[in-house]
Amino acid sequence: MTRLELDQVTDFGDFTKGNDLKEFLKQTYSNISSQRLSDVRLSPDGRHIHVIVRQTPRSGLMTYDKNQRPHLMQCQKHADLTVTRNVPIVDVIYMTQSKAEDGSCVLGIFFENGKAEFWKFLECRPGWHLLQTVDLCNSPTAKVVSVCICLNFIVWCEERPLSESSGGACNNFRYCICMRTVEVNEGGVSLGCVKIALHHNPRYSTIASGDLVYLLPVTDNSPVDVFKVFLAWSPEHDTFKVHSTCSSSLLMKSSKKESDFTRLVTDCVGILSTVNPPDICGVSPAGYGDLLLLLSTGWVCVIKRDGGLWKIYKLPDNCLTSGETQNSLNVYKEILALTVNRTLFLIDTKCGLELERISLKWEGRLFVNTLDTQSPQMLSEAGLFKVTQKELDAKARSIPVDSESALVEAVFEEACKYYQQRSLSSTQLTVEKLKKGGMFQAPISLAAILGDYLNNRNSKTSEKKSSGQERLMNSLESELKSLVLLEDIKTSMLKASEKDLESDCENLVQQEICRLLSAELDKENLQYLNSIFHLFPAESWHAMQAALQLRCNGEGSLSSKASAELWKIILSPVQPTANFAHCNGQQKHTNAVLPVFELLCHSIFKFQPDWLPRFLELALQQVGASSTSSWNFGGKESSESIPLYKRALTVLPCKGAHQHLEVELLLCSQRPNAIMQALRILIELGQWERVTQVAERFCRQSPLLNKEIFIALLCEVSQHRDLDPYLDLLWTLCPDDMSVTSILNIVLKNLPSSAQNSGPFEAEGSQITIGLLKPLLRKVLQRETKPSHRYADILQSPTRPPPTPPRQAKGVGAELDRALPGTQMTSQAGLL
Repeated sequence: MTRLELDQVTDFGDFTKGNDLKEFLKQTYSNISSQRLSDVRLSPDGRHIHVIVRQTPRSGLMTYDKNQRPHLMQCQKHADLTVTRNVPIVDVIYMTQSKAEDGSCVLGIFFENGKAEFWKFLECRPGWHLLQTVDLCNSPTAKVVSVCICLNFIVWCEERPLSESSGGACNNFRYCICMRTVEVNEGGVSLGCVKIALHHNPRYSTIASGDLVYLLPVTDNSPVDVFKVFLAWSPEHDTFKVHSTCSSSLLMKSSKKESDFTRLVTDCVGILSTVNPPDICGVSPAGYGDLLLLLSTGWVCVIKRDGGLWKIYKLPDNCLTSGETQNSLNVYKEILALTVNRTLFLIDTKCGLELERISLKWEGRLFVNTLDTQSPQMLSEAGLFKVTQKELDAKARSIPVDSESALVEAVFEEACKYYQQRSLSSTQLTVEKLKKGGMFQAPISLAAILGDYLNNRNSKTSEKKSSGQERLMNSLESELKSLVLLEDIKTSMLKASEKDLESDCENLVQQEICRLLSAELDKENLQYLNSIFHLFPAESWHAMQAALQLRCNGEGSLSSKASAELWKIILSPVQPTANFAHCNGQQKHTNAVLPVFELLCHSIFKFQPDWLPRFLELALQQVGASSTSSWNFGGKESSESIPLYKRALTVLPCKGAHQHLEVELLLCSQRPNAIMQALRILIELGQWERVTQVAERFCRQSPLLNKEIFIALLCEVSQHRDLDPYLDLLWTLCPDDMSVTSILNIVLKNLPSSAQNSGPFEAEGSQITIGLLKPLLRKVLQRETKPSHRYADILQSPTRPPPTPPRQAKGVGAELDRALPGTQMTSQAGLL
């Protein structure tokens, strides 16, 4: 068993002037309660620390860099970045999210007067070097109060004098939100034109998260009603949304290309007068457009990019009311880290469970290191720290697990989940609330049933049960056995060796997958199945092989002994909520949850890629063998059903690295459009022998497909000589309804552009000649000159006698003269 602990990564000893940094943090922030560590910035790779010094009349910036190569730093001069100005620094932002190939890192320093400096860190010339200085704002009297970078935009909130605002603007609404595009290159930084996105707004703090910018009001001078809302703005789409932190209440208003704050919130004024949302005590971007909030009520919530407000964790009472509360929060994969004064809380974001509570000797600030985004990391005056997992001692590991109490808790947790779905309240239901006050009787009954089952299992003799109880126990027998078996497996895995642990893990994954596939897959179970395939890819592949009983015979085909019901679950259509994006003509899933068929195709492509076409053939056989009308996976494409071959193609990369698999999957579909697509891919690759094999195989499938394949190959013959060795085979594929005129028209339309100046049949080298077409034309002419008795019954009694035939029979050359009037046919140089 493991627990989470805080380990020190560095005490700043490996940073330039590390002792000075440690002493500065200790002396400066130990007696100041207003800002503390909020003016310290860490680079995304954890190699640079910048401290903004806010002292009047002069402010500045101090820099501390990590010594990656100490032996070089001793003999080379390090260029420090030290800024001292009469103008306050608003913020320091790292322009690059990770270390570049040359070890460079670009830093933007933004001043209150609208100036901006861009510096670059180089390892080859250790230290910081000034790239350029620019004017961020258009107005020389503008005052920048907040700035952030979102995608390739610099977004800031600036204060303008009343003279530059509209005449009726209130003193509190003299701010505006501006943006400029930014591009970092080797020579410097390129900025676009200034665009005002919102004007006549109160003072806002700008926070970037994903492709959104959140605008939070600064409570110092904003009107009371303005605190109740904050804005989410998309610079890319120029769309605003109005949010509130009210529990169970979220105000949203999308306004495309809106530029005036008063018009933006007009529709919300009536609602705002009736609500009293809690204050925001802490905020942090969560990525992907989400925003973490610490509210004055003690709740840690996340605002989703779609507008939803999710509650994650409730701090203990009176935790935020003790004077000046210093806090920071951040999310690391599935762990939420929160520091409140000198306590670090670690929370599981999936269920809101408190994983660990660690007491700190110093106040700390959380940050995200891009080199290790899954582990919470913290800065304090003593150094940098990281949360790690520690093994418990042998005595702690030997504590037996009480399976009966765990099973009883599982019953109550399942009941909480059930009642939460039925409840109209947004308050999170816990086991403690469920047990308190006797609100619900069903969990108690379930616990009693489970306890009775455990007692009867442990005792050899049991009293005779009533008929109703016996029927109830029989119906729950399988579920209860599964719960007991799961707890036994958990207990054995705690004491197992590494080898036995792998075996138990594979056994557990196989049981879970078989359990999920034995029942109807709803949205939640499908998501759970996706997580199993993601966490245990090899074990899931082996489990699916066992479930389907897949076997590969000597002839290269797959066989399966799985039941039709299991195949029906595996080949079920794509869920209606699944989203697709096209990539090189193929559909790609953009959401995280994949149907079972796609999951299995991904596993086959990863572990046995040669099996993928065979598996598609096997799946199509199962579809064809079923008489159930709902199995219309291979039929006409609709919104509910996508052909299996298209679903199988989604697992292939977009770059065309596996075109041989793409061709095989298209041919396995037996669909005309897919066959032609595969044929075109082979033609582009120049695999002419394979092209002729495919043409000969599928021309027998239908006359229409035969004609389409022949025309496609005739066009290729008209353009180059690569198919000359296969002409005899191609001429045998000519459809019966093709005439000399149609053949010659196709050839003339597809001749290369170089042949147009010298005549259609007089080019040399790569040009087609009549001599090459002669066997085909003779075959078609002979077929056309044969008498046809197809309409003899109609023509038995003609009204007029037929014209007298010429005395001299016409040969092949005469027929060609009639087909191409005005063309002189000769037998020179490979023509006739």
